[in-house]
Amino acid sequence: MTMRGQRVAIITGAGSAHGIGFAAARLLGAGGCRVVITSTTDRIFERVAELRAAGVRAEGVVADLTDPAGVAAVVARTWGSFGGVDILVNNAGMTSVSGSYASGTVDTLSLDGWRASLDRNLTTTFLMTRAVAGPMQAAGYGRIVNVSSVSGPVAAYGGDVAYHAAKAGVVGLTRATAIDMAAAGITVNAVAPGWIDTSSASDYERVLGAATPVGRSGTADEVAHAIAFLADDGASYITGQLITVDGANSISEERGR
Repeated sequence: MTMRGQRVAIITGAGSAHGIGFAAARLLGAGGCRVVITSTTDRIFERVAELRAAGVRAEGVVADLTDPAGVAAVVARTWGSFGGVDILVNNAGMTSVSGSYASGTVDTLSLDGWRASLDRNLTTTFLMTRAVAGPMQAAGYGRIVNVSSVSGPVAAYGGDVAYHAAKAGVVGLTRATAIDMAAAGITVNAVAPGWIDTSSASDYERVLGAATPVGRSGTADEVAHAIAFLADDGASYITGQLITVDGANSISEERGR
């Protein structure tokens, strides 16, 4: 990884020990970045301890990134600890949850459920990007990598219309922001994970992963390597793009063999 000095990276949604966000934080930290990681729960401090034990300068923030106050807290900690930001990895978000904000089809999903899913999966990315855009443009440098999904921009499964719409929206936001910020030396790209074997993956999702052309689910580390590539100085002429990390599943025409 080619480095621009000792860069500072914010990685959102990094609370899970086996998730994409923490895998990205480990990889960027191993490459010399100072990192600020976020989660909605106190488990983020366990991840910070693991990073520090590995020699990474790390800070953690508990924040609800659907709320501008939570975003402001992350920015304040980043500037207070490290003086600025060079890389933003927008990984916060999740698929359907139980209760009133459960997933649903276009004719069964409540309006509250629709709005909650868009907030979790799209508004978080917008608010964090907006928060760092000005400072990055003033510095004339920045790398923004948004974690979208195969579901929405590339393919779809049934029963979760809001998640698909939000993740497709992340790609639209990525492309529009890439155009707006290109002249300032900032790249904005997205990755689209397919079936990834994280701690939140269900047994059914692992079965689907085994049916991909590669024959298995992907790993969080494999997605993290795509993120790190886009965050690298050498990727300076790549912007507005979507890299799919799905073991060729979305391009396979032969199903059920």
